[in-house]
Amino acid sequence: MSEVRIAAEPRNEFGKGAARKIRRADKVPAVLYGHGIDPKHLTLPGHEVLLALRTPNVLIHLKGEGVDELALPKGVQRDPIKGFVEHVDLLLVKRGEKVTVEIPVTTVGDVNSEGLLDQQLVSIAVEAEATNIPTGIEVDIDGFEVGKAITAADLELPQGSTLAADPEALVLHVVAKPVEAPAEEEVEGEAVEAAAPAEAESAESASE
Repeated sequence: MSEVRIAAEPRNEFGKGAARKIRRADKVPAVLYGHGIDPKHLTLPGHEVLLALRTPNVLIHLKGEGVDELALPKGVQRDPIKGFVEHVDLLLVKRGEKVTVEIPVTTVGDVNSEGLLDQQLVSIAVEAEATNIPTGIEVDIDGFEVGKAITAADLELPQGSTLAADPEALVLHVVAKPVEAPAEEEVEGEAVEAAAPAEAESAESASE
């Protein structure tokens, strides 16, 4: 995993008013914590943070006055309407240190035409080096038949990572397609066809 270098400035003003002032300058208030240090309050460039957070578990190299650290984003607050980043909590990490993170689980291929894919987990917890976090896990489901299931223990983990989730957790399985009920128009058509002979027979009986 590559590192994203972001300039960091110490932050000495706190509160909602100070935070709004920072955001108006297209910057993001952040807090760096971990390894028993006192939390460091920082200000980061908003656009660069937004771009960096597009990568899951991005490793951020904070560089600035009194700051030269590696960190992982652990909490991100976004504006619910506009989507811009309002605040970031960053976890301090060291090179060679192992961390537990959630990585995405994606699929490739298509299951058997008689089945439907039911994916229970879209991410899985793994332990990996902070500077070598895998981007995700791909599962080839091509040709899977009804009843086929994949648990966490079945996943092929990226080199250097170990499973941190319940090995028996169901990741995905293939279920049978539901039987389609006849369309309403077809049912009504069949009812009309069945009623026609009965009406004709009733008319003949009346004429006799």
